[in-house]
Amino acid sequence: MYKKGHASAHGLQLKKQFGQHFLRDQSVVDAMLAGVSLNAQSSIMEIGCGDGFLTKDLQQQPHARVRIFEIDPEWAEYVATTYPHERMEIVQQDILTIDFETLREHAPWTLLANLPYQITFPLFTKIQEHRDLFGESVVMIQEEVAQKFVATSGRTYSFVSVYFQHYFEFKLLKKVPPTSFVPAPRVTSRLLWFKPRAQLDVIEQEEKFWKLLKVCFHQPRRTIKNNLMQLQMDLSAIPAELLVLRAQQMTKEQFLQLWLLINTEPLITCNHKLFCNRLD
Repeated sequence: MYKKGHASAHGLQLKKQFGQHFLRDQSVVDAMLAGVSLNAQSSIMEIGCGDGFLTKDLQQQPHARVRIFEIDPEWAEYVATTYPHERMEIVQQDILTIDFETLREHAPWTLLANLPYQITFPLFTKIQEHRDLFGESVVMIQEEVAQKFVATSGRTYSFVSVYFQHYFEFKLLKKVPPTSFVPAPRVTSRLLWFKPRAQLDVIEQEEKFWKLLKVCFHQPRRTIKNNLMQLQMDLSAIPAELLVLRAQQMTKEQFLQLWLLINTEPLITCNHKLFCNRLD
């Protein structure tokens, strides 16, 4: 949301549909850059350059290239004109619509960006699908969402937590108040460090495992037994100590234990929309 009196910057209109909140706190940029290691071979990616507050500092870091994805043509032109650089490329395109294979030539990429809040989950899903193209990175996202990424139990712990922690390491960095932006958002932000995991746990029939996990978290205050009863399956092989837990109390290892038991038992008729009788 925008506060009155901040509808434009540098003579250009700010566009709410693009989630444009421009950073104005240099200490946040410094913390972001301190979170990664850059050298003369680094490929740096920025998403949503805005008026170039971060971009100008990226240009001063050791790097081979800086590639910016900016959906707004006016700000893309502004940054290209105001901060020209021989190793900077601005791509005027929605990051969610690009062919990520075009990034492979210069991978791995270090993503450093103040992300529009509304693209956080879709973007991380894209990065997960192409995680071999990325190295350690730092992004700024909504504080509440950052807590979901790192949670291991409790109310913020969800399917999102288990799913993305399977693929990435995460670390919370600097908390960023609304006053660090123009216009100020109504929520607190957070710098989030992440890096694709070098090795992943092997999960048999992984796609079905994630479907099961969604069912477990569908009503997180209900016990696993109550959530699984909607699948009309025989739960007799599952230890009672697992069935009495809620999803927000379970570790990934416990979910894998549950999956091993379920995946080796034949399932009876199920009407749940995510499943058929074989969890297809």
